[in-house]
Amino acid sequence: WRSSATCKPWQSGRFLPRVWERCQPPSRKGISTTAGQGQQVGMREKQVLEDLEMPLARRETETLFQEQPQTGNQYLEDALLRSYLKTHLPPKVLEEVNRDLERFGNRLLTKIKPLGWECELNPPVFRQYDAWGRRVDHIVTCSAWGRMKEIAAEEGLIAEAYERRYSNWSRLHQAVKLYLFSSSSGGFNCPLAMTDGAAKVIESLGIPRSLKNAFDHLTSRDPKKFWTSGQWMTERRGGSDVANGTETVARKQPDGTYRLYGFKWFTSAADSDVTLTLARVADAEGKVKQGSSGLSLFFLKVRDEEGKLNSIQVQRLKDKLGTRQMATAELWLDGAKAELISAEGRGVASISNMLNITRIHNVIGAVAPMCRMISLSRDYARRRVAFGKLLKDHPLHMQTIARMEVQTRGAFLLLMEIVRLLGLVETNMASEQDQLLLRLLIPVAKLYTGKQASAVVVEAMESFGGQGYMEDTGLPVIVRDTLVLSIWEGTTNILSLDVLRSLTKSQGQVMAAFFSAAQQKLELASSTAKLEPAVKQTRDAISSLAQFTQVAGSKGAVTMELAARDFSYTLARIYAGALLIEHAARPDASSTDIAAARRWCNQELCPVATELENSSYEAEEAVVDGALVYEGSPACGSRL
Repeated sequence: WRSSATCKPWQSGRFLPRVWERCQPPSRKGISTTAGQGQQVGMREKQVLEDLEMPLARRETETLFQEQPQTGNQYLEDALLRSYLKTHLPPKVLEEVNRDLERFGNRLLTKIKPLGWECELNPPVFRQYDAWGRRVDHIVTCSAWGRMKEIAAEEGLIAEAYERRYSNWSRLHQAVKLYLFSSSSGGFNCPLAMTDGAAKVIESLGIPRSLKNAFDHLTSRDPKKFWTSGQWMTERRGGSDVANGTETVARKQPDGTYRLYGFKWFTSAADSDVTLTLARVADAEGKVKQGSSGLSLFFLKVRDEEGKLNSIQVQRLKDKLGTRQMATAELWLDGAKAELISAEGRGVASISNMLNITRIHNVIGAVAPMCRMISLSRDYARRRVAFGKLLKDHPLHMQTIARMEVQTRGAFLLLMEIVRLLGLVETNMASEQDQLLLRLLIPVAKLYTGKQASAVVVEAMESFGGQGYMEDTGLPVIVRDTLVLSIWEGTTNILSLDVLRSLTKSQGQVMAAFFSAAQQKLELASSTAKLEPAVKQTRDAISSLAQFTQVAGSKGAVTMELAARDFSYTLARIYAGALLIEHAARPDASSTDIAAARRWCNQELCPVATELENSSYEAEEAVVDGALVYEGSPACGSRL
């Protein structure tokens, strides 16, 4: 939340200093919720107006009697996060992590949040030529952006996951810090996502000697040594379809390096130090292989030792709806020197580790603004008076925020589950079920939380009334930056199809792992009477899902493709429900833990089964879909 200069004294000097103090919104201290509350507030506002020694016109435009919401240490105010860590972390690890997160929460509040706002107010600028007409292609970022990079190194926001001080819990520790950092980061969470992904790819390759220096820089805690990485995949033909959309060509040089030629249409964090990118290796005759099997993975430095661009031309910066704090550019690679780091033709398989990490970061970036907006909304409800009482005393208003809270809790536990599983995989402690479950849950959590985040932040913005629409409150920034989360790293439909591929490639094993894990979590609540309705609803949904997979499997590929999105939503809702139930079944669970689990499970947990009964996935329905969409379209006329 950013305060606006809505209540300033005149600068002429004719007013007393006390005017500024008096034109502050009335404190909530002493406001009662009894019958006389409206009269008390009204008298106070009238008194303040009478005391203001300024013309009526100025008074009407400069005086706003609302208190801005205030939040404190994010970690200390996040009851769900603290209870989760207490439940899962070993005591010694919990003690150290708790101390680190409390310290970090204070740093976020006092130092990092102001820097984040400075990044928003000072977006990057592209300077193509210098004063003498020489092309420099310089992307100018503000000092706060540079400071964010230093803080990321100091806090080990990448290093924490690779040092593994806490074994399998290191990845969760990192994820929690990133979750707390995200909403105050001024957009720097995005380059960190790609940096983490690049480090993961290099680690998965065994940290080859040629990449050891890069890995050390990407995972450094030294601000002077820390590098960030880009991820240059999107070209002019589009993003997700890299198999058919990648035109960049790699030409091998006598020294064993490669030169890349092509146009990268959307490169986030274009000011990064290094990047990973895909290209097609040209043979001796200059021919390349098409399709995904023709793609190879390359590592390149963005600038040479002298600071000059590595045969890269910046065409322009993208004019985006949100994430304006970060430089996203169109780049022309005109012989950029690069190193082949995958086996030739194995680029897609090699970069998959990066995509898994960036998709997890996308989930972090979705859960964080949901929590942030709810935190602001609930504090505002304790301060804002409307219709004679505080917003928190309007039952409908509190119901609305509570519904957002339930959605956010489900999303948070999904996030914690996938980073918990990733930590096990990275330390060779994962069972086969863990590995299968992680493969399934990453795309499921990414696509579902992206949709949740958009809905929650827009709803939360509404809870501030007209103030939610004002730029200088900072709320529209959160909304804009959140809307991209269902698009980046794969749209909802693309990831829904990826979920289906995981079923096919594993020959159904991922679903067996899913059912087993969900049932195990429900078993933990078997002795908790208050959770019985939620457990029954979830078990019924699991049964309906199992029946769907049998029926749909016999109907063919068209049925499954049409059902893909609803199927993925079903997986997310059932598993999040099981996680909420598991959390509520703890011996020290609160009544709100139980209420959240019950309310989550009251929604439609298995929409895919409902839509199957409605015949929504029949081939004939696909024809009707086309007719509905294109009716009246001049492109199709009446042929539909």
